[in-house]
Amino acid sequence: MHEKRFEGDMARLRAPERVERLEVQRVIDLSLEGEEITRVLDVGTGTGLFAESFSKRGLEASGVDANPEMPSAALQFVPGGNFRQGTAEALPYPDGSFDLVFLGLVLHESDDPLKALKEARRVAGKRVCILEWPYRDQPFGPPLAHRINPEKLAGWIQKAGFRKWKSTDLVNTIFYQLDV
Repeated sequence: MHEKRFEGDMARLRAPERVERLEVQRVIDLSLEGEEITRVLDVGTGTGLFAESFSKRGLEASGVDANPEMPSAALQFVPGGNFRQGTAEALPYPDGSFDLVFLGLVLHESDDPLKALKEARRVAGKRVCILEWPYRDQPFGPPLAHRINPEKLAGWIQKAGFRKWKSTDLVNTIFYQLDV
């Protein structure tokens, strides 16, 4: 059983102030930058906030979430999407199924972040993108103890076998682009 999963009010995931704080359109732009992407997997999709934005760009959007209620919630916003229940550590897809695998504010919630990164790399044909909270106290997001130390993340990225990666500091989050 997956220990960490969202169990709050689903409407909160799409609150206007949260959407603005996450800079959704900028994150989508960074995810697609410099690469031809047609198929995207949104890991920890929740209500499909990022999957919906990828879909609006004309991409084939799929999503997976540990919470059994989330796939049907995401379908309300991305009717043509393919959403399943599952965890980041055991993605229910064959190798190389997607051009891009996106993990939006989910890696810090995974039971085994290294295994989640290895799984993301396995099903990604071109790129894995991660959006995470910075390793500092903020008046929103998880407490510091639940955030990922950047040195630890760098070690996991290398152990997962990514050939190169870069990070971009956003206003409230950090975006990582990893090439497979």
